[in-house]
Amino acid sequence: MTTSGLRAVRCALLFCAFSSPASTQIISIRTVPIAQGDQFQIFPSNNLGMGSVAIALADSLQDPFVNPATGARLRSGRFISAPTVYSLSQNAGAGRSLPLAALGRAGSWYGGLAVALQQVEPSRTPSFNGPFEAVPRPDVALAQGIPGPDTRAHGNQYVFAMAGRVLPNRLSLGVSALWSGLHALDGVDLLYSGSRRVEQRGHTLDARLGLLKEWENGRSLEAVLLHNRFAANHDVTFVELFWDPSLQQTVERARLEQNVDRTNTWGLHLVYELPLGTSGWRVGWLATANRLSHPKIPNYEMANVPVLPRDPGRSSAYNLGIGLSKTRGRATFGVDAIFEPIRSYTWADAVTPVTTAQGDTIAAGGKTVENRFRFANALFRMGVSRDVELQGLGKAVGLQLGLVVRTVRYRLAQTDNVQLIQRELETGWLEWTPTWGLSLRFPELEIRYRGRVTHGAGRPAAQSFPVVWGRDVAFAGGAILAAPSGPLFLTDVNTVTHQISLSLPLP
Repeated sequence: MTTSGLRAVRCALLFCAFSSPASTQIISIRTVPIAQGDQFQIFPSNNLGMGSVAIALADSLQDPFVNPATGARLRSGRFISAPTVYSLSQNAGAGRSLPLAALGRAGSWYGGLAVALQQVEPSRTPSFNGPFEAVPRPDVALAQGIPGPDTRAHGNQYVFAMAGRVLPNRLSLGVSALWSGLHALDGVDLLYSGSRRVEQRGHTLDARLGLLKEWENGRSLEAVLLHNRFAANHDVTFVELFWDPSLQQTVERARLEQNVDRTNTWGLHLVYELPLGTSGWRVGWLATANRLSHPKIPNYEMANVPVLPRDPGRSSAYNLGIGLSKTRGRATFGVDAIFEPIRSYTWADAVTPVTTAQGDTIAAGGKTVENRFRFANALFRMGVSRDVELQGLGKAVGLQLGLVVRTVRYRLAQTDNVQLIQRELETGWLEWTPTWGLSLRFPELEIRYRGRVTHGAGRPAAQSFPVVWGRDVAFAGGAILAAPSGPLFLTDVNTVTHQISLSLPLP
């Protein structure tokens, strides 16, 4: 592996948080502002329209899927469905999900089952407005049997199970597992620049052990221990040109590249809440720790984002936050502020012995490039809701508004052990997400609509002129840890998500 020149970043759009993205149990790590569709917004959320505030304000719909111990708060069985659709502007991707869930309780025991079917549309890169135009090659013979681009929507399946028990002293324990069969991850078809076709297959297993302790004075403590394992294979077809001496002509031929992606995550999540007097105010504190390891990483190629190479690595990510909520009559207000320090160490391995600038030799397997990232991210969420009773109609209308602001700021210290060069980079960006919601509650059912749109991120522009990219940089599922060595060329896109949930009581 060499380190000369610029390389294209290989970064995946896998999302490890298989509950709502508002959940902070699994922390996302990104070094480039790639737009991520809401593929894994598959479970319902009551607070989604309030900016997904969560530290000091319970989410009656989402909490059991995030912390299985909170299923103890169920008073009766519920059937829930939450059809969800998302789309990215400029035809950069779309998807739709149909989850069905049933939650129930019998004495001190409670549990739940859920399944979800999903379709993900192939991403279509925004056109690149560059100074060059693609020029046809009439002298190239088109090969037979080379597959064309896959323009079909592909499906994913999700199966969730939860069980728990209420113990003496207002203590609850619960376990849950989520298995996902994946054949399409949003945006992966953009990550192999110059490829003709990308076929995906993989699975995940997310297991959680939850604890909930509640006191009579309104205090509560939540804890979640989780382990997430991701495995995927990508079969990528490239078309190459070569000179056929028998035909005396340049012809096409297919080259199949198989990539494997493996990532394991351990996490611990704690939330402590207590009321502030009798005024309706509550305050909460949050602490989350993640440890990620990347045993195997594929070689992605994404156009227009220059980076230097790297191989597998390890990361430690943390969340420290405080939240406030206020309930007065039918009005509710909530706000969360979270600081997110992250440390990540990645490197590039030498495939064969490499000679350094001073004439020394780095043996095969030695580190040619070392990247040390230090993040200081921040997340701010706030929202309000108001219920309005419709007198004489036996129903109530609820309105929600919210805002999410995320800032990413990191410093990269890079050591090139081949050229014996050190460099530093400090950069970042800001994303903001307005949210809204509308609810209609009848005595026998509840219908909720939630929506949001995310600004401030982009997708790689399509390359309209031939470029030969290096193939030495990789990415681990759940994190984008490319080390930029030049300006990032991304086309701005917005991600719009709509969710309609229906909740019915079970007999």
